[in-house]
Amino acid sequence: MAIQWFPGHMTSARKKAAETMERIDVVIEVLDARVPEAGSNPMIRELRLHRQRPCLKILNKTDLADPAVTQQWLAHFNAQPGVKAVALSCKKPGDVAKVPGLCLPLAPHRGTPLKPLRMMIMGIPNVGKSTLMNALLKRRVANVGDEPAVTKSQQSFDLNERMTLIDTPGLMWPKIEHASDGLMLAASHAIGRNAVIDEEVATFLADILLARYPDLLSQRYKFAVDGMDGVAVIAAVAQRRGFRLKGGDADLEKAALTLLQDYRDGALGRISLETPTTRQTMLATATSVPQPASDTTTLD
Repeated sequence: MAIQWFPGHMTSARKKAAETMERIDVVIEVLDARVPEAGSNPMIRELRLHRQRPCLKILNKTDLADPAVTQQWLAHFNAQPGVKAVALSCKKPGDVAKVPGLCLPLAPHRGTPLKPLRMMIMGIPNVGKSTLMNALLKRRVANVGDEPAVTKSQQSFDLNERMTLIDTPGLMWPKIEHASDGLMLAASHAIGRNAVIDEEVATFLADILLARYPDLLSQRYKFAVDGMDGVAVIAAVAQRRGFRLKGGDADLEKAALTLLQDYRDGALGRISLETPTTRQTMLATATSVPQPASDTTTLD
């Protein structure tokens, strides 16, 4: 099943973002460091390139991501023209305080009282945009919640006399081209639960963990993973935690949710679901193999 999630308010949000792009100087794109390319909205890139706007890419949630992989992504993004990439945590005031200074070199003709630097914060849902906005302004002006699509309208604020900030709603795109991207985003809680099947997402996540972080699985759940696949991991979590339905069968849904939550909270350890190399391999495979038709779950 391919995952698609494009709530109705995002259509108007995209239109508003396109209008605002004309009047700003720098795009601050907030990304989840665990899925930085899968979670980079192609519509944002399209909009900023159309207006020739530079971009500061913030790899947020770095405390949850594999540090070695994060360094690979920083090198990848910093090689792109008009892009500056940094890894930081939007929950750490010291990290956030660096952001305005990182934006200034991207628009050196701005940043004075006569010509304030105009920055627009963008990204997909639940990556930390509102947390960043609140930290920059040092007060709560944007709703924050561990659910996608909390912010639903643009907000503009003066950071100081030389800088202004515009916060935008989380923007998804109408069609997620690659099924694995949808599953990575769902695992990382960027997509609403009403558009996914938790067991399918957890099985996908378990397969990645088996391939790249088997020791973290073993350490967390205290079972050997040799010879397992994703389905077996979910069953083993249910058995290990004693998750049972009334009839005695394993409660696989509860086990799936446990695995997903442990990944999202960092209880499994520091994990990245994609690297520049795995991304390149996935794209090469996708272009060489015809994609079969599949059912799609959407939310209008």
